[in-house]
This record gives sequence, C-alpha cells and structure tokens, in this order.
Amino acid sequence: MTQVSRPPRSESGGLAARVSLGRRFTPVSTEFLLIASTALLLTLFGLVMVLSATSATAVAKGVNPMDGVLRQGIFAVLGIPLMFLVSRLPIAFLKKMAWPALFGAVALQLLVFTPLGIADGGNRNWIKIAGFTLQPSEFLKLALALWIAAVLLRKRTMLGTWHHVFIPVIPVGALAIGTVLAGKDLGTAMVLVLILLGCLFFSGVKLRLFIIPVILGVAAVLAYALSSEDRMRRITATCDDMALYYTDCYQSIHGIWGMASGGVFGLGLGNSQEKYGWLPAAGNDFIFAIVGEELGLIGCIVVLALFTFFTVGAFHIIRKTPDPFIRVAAGGITVWIVGQAVLNIGVVIGVFPVMGVPLPFMSQGGTALLAVLIACGVLLAFARTIPVAEKQSAERGRVAR
Repeated sequence: MTQVSRPPRSESGGLAARVSLGRRFTPVSTEFLLIASTALLLTLFGLVMVLSATSATAVAKGVNPMDGVLRQGIFAVLGIPLMFLVSRLPIAFLKKMAWPALFGAVALQLLVFTPLGIADGGNRNWIKIAGFTLQPSEFLKLALALWIAAVLLRKRTMLGTWHHVFIPVIPVGALAIGTVLAGKDLGTAMVLVLILLGCLFFSGVKLRLFIIPVILGVAAVLAYALSSEDRMRRITATCDDMALYYTDCYQSIHGIWGMASGGVFGLGLGNSQEKYGWLPAAGNDFIFAIVGEELGLIGCIVVLALFTFFTVGAFHIIRKTPDPFIRVAAGGITVWIVGQAVLNIGVVIGVFPVMGVPLPFMSQGGTALLAVLIACGVLLAFARTIPVAEKQSAERGRVAR
C-alpha cells in the first residue's frame, strides 16, 4: 500500500497565525477590567431598578409598565457597544477631537433656547427630537474634560504662571458653564465646576494658583444661589421635622422614609411603597432611595462598592500614566462620575439640598446614561495604554537574566 507523504508544515504560517491570535486576545489591564465590569453591572442594576421604580406610576397613567425601562434600555443597547468602540480609539484621535467636541457640545446646549428646547421644573435644559428628550449638558461634561486636558497638555511647561493656567481654561469654561446656568440648572453647573477644578488639580498646578479658581467657583455658585429667593429658601430649608413637609421638604422626607423603611434586607424587589406616587422622581434623582427601600442596606452597600471599584480603577490610570493628557482627562471624568454619585446619594440621605443631579449609570435618563458610557469608553481607551502586569513582570525577568 502506497503511503502519501504529508507536505512539510509551514513554520512561517503557524507563526503568523499565532501572532494574529495574540493580537486579538491581548490581555487587558486590571484597570480596564475594573472600569468595564463596574460600568456594565451598574447599568444592568440601574435597568432593573428603573423598571421597579417606574412601573407603578406607568400603570396608574394607563401606559405600558415596561415603557420606562424600554426607553432606558434603548440607550443602554446603544451605549454599551459605543463604550467598547470608543475604547479602541487612539489617544491621538481623542486629543485632536477635544476642540471640535467642545464647540459641538456648546452648540448643542444652545439648542435648549430654541423652539426645540423644553422646560421642566423651572429648568430649561432639554431638547425634544423625534419623540426623544435629550439633555445636551451631559455631553458637555465629557467635552469640557477632554478640552481642558488638551489645552493644559500644550501648556504643560508653563503651568507655573497664572495667565497660562487661567487662559483660556477659565474664560471658556465659564462660558460653557454659563450656557447651563442660563437654563437655571444649578446642579449640572456645579458638576461642570467640579470637572474644571478636577482637571486643574490633576494637571499639577501649584496650590497657590489652584486656590484662585476654587474661590471663584464657590463664589459663582453662591452668587447664583443668592440671586433667587425661592432657590435660597429651598437650599436653607431644614427637613428635620414636619414643619415644611408640604412645601420644600416633601421630596427629601419621603426619600429618607423610603431608605429607613428598607432596613437591612429591604422590603423586596418591586415592593416599594414610596414609588406609588409618594416620592417624586423615584426613577430619576431619587432612585437610590428605591434601592434602599427595596433592597435595604445590603443593596446600598453593593451600589457603593461598585462605585468604589470604579474609582479605584480610574485612579490607578491617573497614577500610572506618564501622559499628562490622560492624567488630566481621566481626572476630570472621574471627578464628574464619582462626584455626581456623591452629590446624588447625599441629596437622598439629606446631607445636601435637592439639586436635580442623577445617579450615574442608574437613574432614568437616556442621555445621561449614554454620556456616562461614552466617558467610560474614553477611560477604557486610557486603560489600554497602561502596561499589563504580566508584560511588566516578563520584562523584569528578561532584564534580570
């Protein structure tokens, strides 16, 4: 019986295949895994809580109880793939897009003062297009962080003098924040101020220069708050007793009642009482109160733990990167997401007055969710530049040999 000899195996072909697979399955850094996993878990957790918080009022209005979560789910389905798509963008592209992104975000924000703009609760900060309500100021947060990082990157050798630190960052930043304040949205304006200050802090600006914008920012917020008697009354209202229950403290008191009634283990998913028309904005700004009521202290700790893991991953990027642009932009984005979460939770537990700031990833609001997921994509792009621990140990081993 004649044996047919097998052709010799091509070494170059096998090597090429291994290299190709290696590029596709390159391990990612711990920071990448922390940020991606916490963003996904918080988004999924948020969808469940939005369904629970909005279904009761939807039934009362005679609409589909799934309507709220379906709308939120559309933005989640768009945002999650977009997050991973943005994570593949080169850093050089993000640097080039900083200026166009800011101009585009400001232009979009100015649309709220056109016939497309709509007002809600005294704030004019939304536009309605094709049946969807969008909040342009959410995209302004990311654009401002990227723009400040790009400007300070060019000035990195001149940050010891005040005019190079403040110009054009402070005037342009004030203009962007002013477009939000013109719509009477103090909560979002405060977050934008935090982003600006966070970017300046992580740029390494000297303390004597950093103090000046801090004072200016606090003074601007106070001046705007003092400009309205109604606003000052709500800010200074004390909700320790029932004296202001029917006026300025109704929402705050019901939020605290919801948290208190949950106890350690909660009333059970879907068993909230406050969502039946008692707690305004149960699916939006006060969704953390529904978490506390239905899932108790355990559910609140889970949410806080996820935000903590997210913060750890983001701060590792800031600490490890040698690129000033990445450090400043990541710092601004982290201050935005974590700072906004602190403000929202502080409002729910009564530490801060009600200011209309949503809980990132979890509150109902498609634009806010989409903007936060895109921002996470930028952080993931930054995380890809951090060397993987396995590569670092291998390089150390080669050096030792």
